[in-house]
Amino acid sequence: MTRSIEDLLATFYEAFSGKPELLDDIVVDDWDDIPLGPGQAPGRAGAVGLIEEVGKAFSGVRIVVHQVVDGCGSDGNGFVGVRGEMRGVHAGEFFGIPATGREFQFRIHEFHEVVGGHIVRTWHLEDWLDWFRQVDASPTH
Repeated sequence: MTRSIEDLLATFYEAFSGKPELLDDIVVDDWDDIPLGPGQAPGRAGAVGLIEEVGKAFSGVRIVVHQVVDGCGSDGNGFVGVRGEMRGVHAGEFFGIPATGREFQFRIHEFHEVVGGHIVRTWHLEDWLDWFRQVDASPTH
């Protein structure tokens, strides 16, 4: 039985909130994450490393989904758009910025390609400039 889009997305964002082992059942091994994060290896294994790095930099990370646009067909395959935000506390160095202890929340927009009940590709855009503003820092590059 293929899981619902709601369950697939809830599991995906729970994984990115610090439980990378949840990716095993929902993301294919050669998952295409576009664009890769700084130093991120490709595939599901690369996502695990990214989640661990985010966990070192931020405490209480959670992804809040505000809207889902489900473009999957009756077979469950297709594209899903997500509008949401990432929330947490800046607790460790990130982008070269030492921990500030400040709470943050910034917008994320993602499109996931779903095939056979698994996420095979994700395009994403995060509002990191807003994060810099909230921690009172500025990007140097």
